Amino acid sequence: MTRARLAITLGDPRGIGAEVTAKALASAEVRAVCEPVVVGPTGLAVPPDVAIGAWHAGDSEADAGKLSGLAIVRAVELAQAGTVQGIVTAPIDKHALLAGGYDYPGHTELLAVLTGSETAMMLASDALRVVLATTHIALRDVPDAVTAEVIGRVTAITRAGLREQLGIANPRIALCALNPHAGDGGRFGREDEQILAPAARAFGLVGPLPADTVFVRALRGEFDAVIAPYHDVGMTAIKVASFGSAVNITLGLPFPRTSPDHGTALDIAGKGVANEGSMIAAILACARMVTATASRT
Repeated sequence: MTRARLAITLGDPRGIGAEVTAKALASAEVRAVCEPVVVGPTGLAVPPDVAIGAWHAGDSEADAGKLSGLAIVRAVELAQAGTVQGIVTAPIDKHALLAGGYDYPGHTELLAVLTGSETAMMLASDALRVVLATTHIALRDVPDAVTAEVIGRVTAITRAGLREQLGIANPRIALCALNPHAGDGGRFGREDEQILAPAARAFGLVGPLPADTVFVRALRGEFDAVIAPYHDVGMTAIKVASFGSAVNITLGLPFPRTSPDHGTALDIAGKGVANEGSMIAAILACARMVTATASRT
């Protein structure tokens, strides 16, 4: 079996990225499908047998953010050069990333700029797939940001990703409503009937369906993915359903990119107690996506 060659960034050097990467790469299941190129905090490839917690002590927030950003940039360069076939990223601290000179809300936005891509963030597990229409913005800004154009763009990226990278020929996609009970005929807001419903019809989506039922229906197998209008409604659903086994996937990039579903866990870094389950899931998912993409080219 041909193994996928993957760049694996270690994330914030103060966090658990190095630890979960080292533990994941010790897994026989991972070694069977992945040839890793580990990208450390200097932005250069380093051996995969990294010491647990080796880079967490003594780094300032700005230094940590700069090193996190350099690793992402280097991994993208490797992918664009064809040296690796996909990227798996360990968690970063978004405030540190900004302090380190990278003015982006997170991985998704930085990767989009580095590759010149239209992207969408999907959280996926065996139970549920959720795509975010808007990502890291204040809740008060969401109603103005959820436009028909945004829904159309995210739908196109989602449909293409499900087909090309996950092998779902005819994706069934639902749209989660913005307001309680999908606005209840305008009583709780008119965005759903005036913006989301016409967009759903135009772009072949089911909905908008209320948040308190749409994810249950998806969990029961009715939909292949749900587009959520804002960050927390989508992230809460997937993390309640699958925390520790879900994977963050950036759709729309010219190569597969995944990451675990947790953060930097600065409070336990260096203690050797971090759970590598989601990192293993992210590596395996990226390897599968590489295989699926290759079979279609």
